Amino acid sequence: MLYSELAAVYEQLEATSKRLEKRDIFARLLKKASESDLDHLLYLIQGRVFPRWDERKTGMSSQLLLKAIALSTGNSTEQITKIWRKVGDLGKVTEQLTKGKKQRTIFETKKLDVKKVFDNIRAMSELTGAGTVNKKVNLAAELLTSASPLEARYIVRTVLEELRIGVAEGVIRESIAVAYDVDVDDVEKAFSKIVDYAEVAKKAKKKELSKIGMGIGRPVEVMLAIKAETIEEAFEVLGKPAVFEYKLDGFRVQAHKVDGKISLFTRRMEDVTKQFPDVVSLIEKNVKGDSFIVDNEIVGYNQKTKRYLPFQKISQRIKRKHDIEKMAKDFPVEINVFDVLYHDGKSIEGKPLTERRDLLEKIIKPIKWKIVLTKKIITSSEEEATKFYKESLKAGNEGVMIKKIDGPYIPGRHVGGWIKFKPVMETLDLVIVGAEWGEGKRATWLSSFDLACQDKGKFLELGKVGTGIKEKGEGVTFKQLTKELKPNVIQTKGKHVLVKPNLVVEVAYEEIQKSPTYNSGLALRFPRILRIRYDRTPSGCDNIERVKNLFEKQRKI
Repeated sequence: MLYSELAAVYEQLEATSKRLEKRDIFARLLKKASESDLDHLLYLIQGRVFPRWDERKTGMSSQLLLKAIALSTGNSTEQITKIWRKVGDLGKVTEQLTKGKKQRTIFETKKLDVKKVFDNIRAMSELTGAGTVNKKVNLAAELLTSASPLEARYIVRTVLEELRIGVAEGVIRESIAVAYDVDVDDVEKAFSKIVDYAEVAKKAKKKELSKIGMGIGRPVEVMLAIKAETIEEAFEVLGKPAVFEYKLDGFRVQAHKVDGKISLFTRRMEDVTKQFPDVVSLIEKNVKGDSFIVDNEIVGYNQKTKRYLPFQKISQRIKRKHDIEKMAKDFPVEINVFDVLYHDGKSIEGKPLTERRDLLEKIIKPIKWKIVLTKKIITSSEEEATKFYKESLKAGNEGVMIKKIDGPYIPGRHVGGWIKFKPVMETLDLVIVGAEWGEGKRATWLSSFDLACQDKGKFLELGKVGTGIKEKGEGVTFKQLTKELKPNVIQTKGKHVLVKPNLVVEVAYEEIQKSPTYNSGLALRFPRILRIRYDRTPSGCDNIERVKNLFEKQRKI
C-alpha cells in the first residue's frame, strides 16, 4: 500500500471530531489492506512502530529531525526553527517547506509505500555504534526527500511520536469490527489477551478471533476496580459474601514465566524486568510452575519500622537504568500476589475468584517482607468489613479492595467485578499539557502546570496547579517534574511551554466549578498534586464524563 493512501486517511481523520466518521474512514482502509499491510497500518495509525509494551524508541529528537528536514528541503536548521516557532507544529512546517524545495538532494526520489516508512522509522531504534546520529538523520531524510508535502507532515509527526489525529483505541476496535464484520466485544476481548491490534486485525479478517490465546511472555490488560462511597454500596453491587483485601499503595506488576524466563510488566505495559532483579529472583524461587501469569502489587517498606511506604518513595525505581542493585538495597519491596491468570499451560482467568485464590495458596511460598499473598477476609458483615478496613488503614494502606467472590478476571473496569473503597475524596488522574518557568530561585524549574482530562483522544484543560509540589525532600518536587516534562516540550511562548501530553498526575481539589476560561467548561478549585502516576497512560487518565459526573454529584450533596 502506498503511504500516500495512509496520509490521505490521516488528513481525513484529523479533520473530523466525530467518532463514527473516524471509525468508518479507517474501516474502509482496513477492508482494502492486505494481510502484510496490517502489520504496519495498525501500528502507524497509533503513531508508533512498536507494540505498547516494547521499550524500544526511535531515539530521534526534534533537534536531530531538524537536520533531516534541512537535508531534504535545502533550508537551514535556523530557518526551519524560526518558522517552527511561529507555526508550532514541526510536521506542518515540513509540509510547507516540502512544497518549495530549494535544491536537489543526495537521495533518490521514489514513491513511498507504508512498509518503507515503517521500516525506516523502526530501524532508527536499532542503530548503535559510531555514526549512529548521522545514520538516523539519513533514514529520516531519505523518507522526507521522497515524500509529498502531506506525507512529510505525518512522517515527521510519527517520528516524534506526536501524530495527533484523534484516533483512540475505541475507534481502532470499532474499525476492525466494522471492516471484518465481527463483534466489537470479541475484538476487545482478543486485544486484552495479546495487546496487539495488528494480530487482532489479522485474526478478525480470517474470523479467527476465538483462537487468540493468552499472550504469555508479553503483557495482558489488567482488571480494574470502580469506586464505592460505602461498604454497604459495595455489598449491593457485588452481593454477599464478598472478598475484602488490603488496598496497598504500591504499583501494579504482572509477572510472566515462560521458557524459564521471568518478565515483569507494569499496568502501562512497560517492561521493568531489568529494574527489579530482586523481584525476579523472589518469583523464580517462590512461585511454583513451569509457566504462569500472576498479578501483584509491589510495595516499598521501611526496613527499620517495617511500615509500608507511599508509592512515591519507590517510584524512582521504575525508570532507573543505572545503579539498579544499589536501588534494590536502598529501596526494598514486598511482592503482594493477589491473582493468577495462567498456570502451566492453562488459561484460568475465567475461573471463579475463589478457585484462583486457592491455586495461589498452593503455588506461592510466602516470606514476610519478601513475597506474600494479599491479606484477605470473606464476609457478609458490614461490621467485620469495617473493622478490616480500619486495620488496613492503620497498617499504612490506602483502604480495601472488595471483589465478587465467584467473579472471573475480566480486563478493564466492570460493574459487578472489583470495587475499591478508601477514605479520601475523589481524586482525578490528569495529564500535564503545559507549564511555566518559575522565577527567582525557581527560575530553572517549571513551577506551574496545566492540567487536562481526556475526551475521545483529545485533552480538555481543567486549570493550573502549583501546590502539592515541594522544592526538595519527600513527595513530588519541582525538579522531578521539570526533568520529566522538559524532553516533551513541543512549543515555547515566552515563559509558557506546551508539552506532549505524556505525564499523568493524581490531583486532589476542594471542588469543581464551572469556568469559561478552560475548554472543558470546568475548573478545579484549589488543586494539588498528590503524586506522579507512572502506572497510567494519557489514554487511561480520567475523562470529561467522569469530571462532569463528579461536578453534578457535589451539587447534590
